[in-house]
Amino acid sequence: MSALLKQLEEQARALSAEERAQLAEFMLESLSPLTSEIESAWDEEIERRVAAFDRGEVPACAAEDVFVEVRRISLSRR
Repeated sequence: MSALLKQLEEQARALSAEERAQLAEFMLESLSPLTSEIESAWDEEIERRVAAFDRGEVPACAAEDVFVEVRRISLSRR
């Protein structure tokens, strides 16, 4: 480990848990510049889906029913 990396590690450990989480997120994003673009696209998709639900264009499903269906599909693929 380089001296700079060791120094950065020590400084990072001195941060609060929230600050370390923010730093980790920043570092991961720096490895894949598309991450922020993907997150933006998902944000837009979520807004689109919520708006469609609010307009009554998409029916609501009980979470229990969804989980039952997922289990059924999962078991049928084994």
